[in-house]
Amino acid sequence: MKFLRNLLAAILGCLMAFGILMAMFFFFLFLVGNADEGVAVGPNSILELSFTEPIRDYVGRDETDPFAGLWENEVGLDDIVHGIHVATTDDTIEGISLTTSFIQAGLAQTQEIREALSDFKASGKFIYAHSDFFSQKDYYLASVADAIYLNPVGAMDFKGLASEVLYFKDLQEKTGLKMEVIRHGKYKSAVEPYLSDRMSDENREQIKVLITSLWDQMITDIGASRDLSNDALNRIADTLGARTPEYAVQNNLIDGHVHFDEYEELLREKMGLESQESLNYVDFEDYMMISGGKRLKKGSDKVAVIYAQGEIFYGEGGKEFIGQGIVTRALQKAANSSSVKAIVLRVDSPGGSALVSDIIWREVVLAKKEKPVVVSFGNVAASGGYYIGVGGDRIFAEPTTITGSIGVFGTIPNAHELATNIGINAEQVGTNQNSIDYSLFEPMSDSFRSVVQEGIEDTYMTFLNRVAEGRNMSIEQIDALAQGRVWSGVDAVANGLVDELGSLDDAIEAAAEMAELDNYGIRKYPKYKSNFERFMDDMSSAKSNLGAIFIKEELGEEAYSILKEFKNISNQKGIQARMPFSLNIK
Repeated sequence: MKFLRNLLAAILGCLMAFGILMAMFFFFLFLVGNADEGVAVGPNSILELSFTEPIRDYVGRDETDPFAGLWENEVGLDDIVHGIHVATTDDTIEGISLTTSFIQAGLAQTQEIREALSDFKASGKFIYAHSDFFSQKDYYLASVADAIYLNPVGAMDFKGLASEVLYFKDLQEKTGLKMEVIRHGKYKSAVEPYLSDRMSDENREQIKVLITSLWDQMITDIGASRDLSNDALNRIADTLGARTPEYAVQNNLIDGHVHFDEYEELLREKMGLESQESLNYVDFEDYMMISGGKRLKKGSDKVAVIYAQGEIFYGEGGKEFIGQGIVTRALQKAANSSSVKAIVLRVDSPGGSALVSDIIWREVVLAKKEKPVVVSFGNVAASGGYYIGVGGDRIFAEPTTITGSIGVFGTIPNAHELATNIGINAEQVGTNQNSIDYSLFEPMSDSFRSVVQEGIEDTYMTFLNRVAEGRNMSIEQIDALAQGRVWSGVDAVANGLVDELGSLDDAIEAAAEMAELDNYGIRKYPKYKSNFERFMDDMSSAKSNLGAIFIKEELGEEAYSILKEFKNISNQKGIQARMPFSLNIK
């Protein structure tokens, strides 16, 4: 009877799975059948930019996958910049209307989009911007426009940058649940919140220097576009001189406060249209369907661009995090390809596993023996993120890139006090002196701590050697810049950790020049599985990624990122080369 019951359950399960698959298949056919035949762009069009979705460096959709884009709402920075560059030479596009609020991108990503828009404007085409609310990052992007407008009852944030760090020492003492910490680097403050209830002078110093450098870059760019000095912009920030639309106009941060219908009248005037005449908008997401098929760089010789984005964990990796599997295969494939003449490694990572960082570093060094390897740092290339890039021939960073953080640490949870308080006692039995190295329910022994500390010191010295070799500097020079301290891209160039300031495009051009290429195409690695394909894979292993998609949709991007950060903390294994704190620039 038990066999028959199990057999019947298995048959019913298969039938249900088959039914779900068939329903999804017909739903997909419905989507395809109702898809637009194409996007038509008529003359005198205005490209409408409104970045409402999270922006990654690279989405990596496989164009041969018919399900690519299903259940996905992220856009790639590479596609955005490429689309703007295509529009620059598109005679049907007269200008851009920028209507972004609450852009979900890092500061360096925002700067790259801004640079692409600046090139667009330099071609003689116009950019107008309007918003109901400008965050500082939104305004930084919009400041490149010829004219900027704000809703009359809208608001604008312009007060300088700040960072907040939470401390948990008292919470640990009250709950009895604590983190045992072993570290090297006086600035390695990723673990400081577990050791203290207040910010150290070293941590306060590095955060202050970092955000001041980022702010200086922002106001320098804004000032160049708005004809305002850094001193004037700092006075506006200090006095909250943009707290109302009227003040923002008086201080020349914006050109007017108008409702959207009035803004559209201004666009009509710019286009030479009569009042109430229809504006020919082209949605930028639709336009990217056109621009994606247009190659600005062509040639049989290729520059490979390999994207490494997210925290670093041991494993395969994907678009959410960096693993040694997918990145090393991409490096090997590019290094062994006869058509690829140079490689660009694009890094956007706060770091993570020191072991995986070293594995990827080694592949970069091996690839460099075959062809030039140029590294481009995005929003963050800190600790392990810096580690994997230091093996390249040259390193580029944006001025607003957060980088450095050369240091390592280990954190191990301990519940001894909590267990004692609630009446739990753990007893261990082992065969050898060190067979029981650590228990969650017992205090960390001095011998175990010394072994872990030895591993931390060894890893730190390895890190220093990798950087010294890659940057052609002495161990002492690197150690003085290390200790876990983070730097902006500007400061990293000044102290020798980075070669040049520049965008991903600048890094690609440098790689092509090193390979002596005049005409070349771009080949991007890796290709990621679509959410649909991942969902089907998860179904076969009795897990589903669909729940995470729904949770993200319900919580929103910011709350979901906090939830994901707590999950990542629980997944940390081994010695970490990780950025010293979570920095949310506001």
